[in-house]
Amino acid sequence: MVKRARSRGTLASLAAELGVSRTTVSNAYNHPDQLSVELRERILAAAEARGYPGPDPMARSLRTRRVGSIGVLLTEHLTYAFEDVASVDFLAGMAESTSGAESALTLIPAGPSEVDASALVGRVAVDGVVVYSVAEGDPHLTAARARQLPMVVCDQPTGIDDLPFVGIDDRSAIRPAARALVDAGHRRIGILAIRLERERHDGPVDLDTLPDAALHVQRDRVLGALDEFTAAGIAREEVPVITRHINDHANCLSAAREMLTGHPDLTAVLCTTDSMALGVLEYAQEQAISIPEELSVTGFDGIRNALMVGLTTVIQPNKEKGAAAGRMLLSLIDAHIADLPAPGPPPREILATTFHRGTTVAPPRESPDLVGPVLPTFRG
Repeated sequence: MVKRARSRGTLASLAAELGVSRTTVSNAYNHPDQLSVELRERILAAAEARGYPGPDPMARSLRTRRVGSIGVLLTEHLTYAFEDVASVDFLAGMAESTSGAESALTLIPAGPSEVDASALVGRVAVDGVVVYSVAEGDPHLTAARARQLPMVVCDQPTGIDDLPFVGIDDRSAIRPAARALVDAGHRRIGILAIRLERERHDGPVDLDTLPDAALHVQRDRVLGALDEFTAAGIAREEVPVITRHINDHANCLSAAREMLTGHPDLTAVLCTTDSMALGVLEYAQEQAISIPEELSVTGFDGIRNALMVGLTTVIQPNKEKGAAAGRMLLSLIDAHIADLPAPGPPPREILATTFHRGTTVAPPRESPDLVGPVLPTFRG
């Protein structure tokens, strides 16, 4: 005799068998605080015995109009989100602010890829999207906007007036670091930055093209530093700017090497990320260049590793930035689901930054026989 396979239980059949309502069974999974411990354990035990996996999340999303996930559109390969300390802190802030909202985080990598942007963004099931530091005109941003979901832009692009925004004033924020170098007496200063355009470019930056750069964060940090140097009487054309497309260890180290070997007269390097500055410190150590006696260095971000080594830097609230973006998006999602009209112009939240003096800036060393600072000595 062939034994018939036992059919898998459903929410309705389980409720009927236990003599409770369908809502009670659903609450055992989704709202356990509304049931007694004994009743919930009885429901879960019966469900396990009958192979019932719990309420269908797709059915629930149709009923509540919620998918239960928030998208984070990134400009990098997915691995970068877990390797870059500033990105990790941002995502930690988002996770903290959305805790308890029954929403997962879905990372959408929009880095260098041949994948069609509309296909990548269009197939992701999310209730809303945080656009984290995407270039102006990026096709992934265009595809995300086409879905007409609640959306918050974080960091960049900065000039989309009809979208909510969370970020900092990068152009103003970097000026204290530039001013610290000027006040210390430096006049031969280089700038290291990460990418300014979506297209790959590693090397010197043409300052004539800088004002039109598509990546506003790095553009504004470089321009803010140049503003401060110009005010101190340093001609812009005398400040070399070198960029790297990827902000990882190898690229930061190679950028430091290119800057300091190509411009051995420099007495200071201003960096638009702490990762770049750490690359300069590592290269200086390899070449026996004393910091800050022979070379002053500043960074930007305030990541833990930089603060631990005493880097002079600008601390931006990366975790709070993520938290603010998460809170803002959840509020927009609630309004969207309730079909509430927008209360006014899209919200904009500009967070404060802090200048950390550190120990990596000092006056240029002067020779007793010469007027002016001595050039750094490179060995190796």
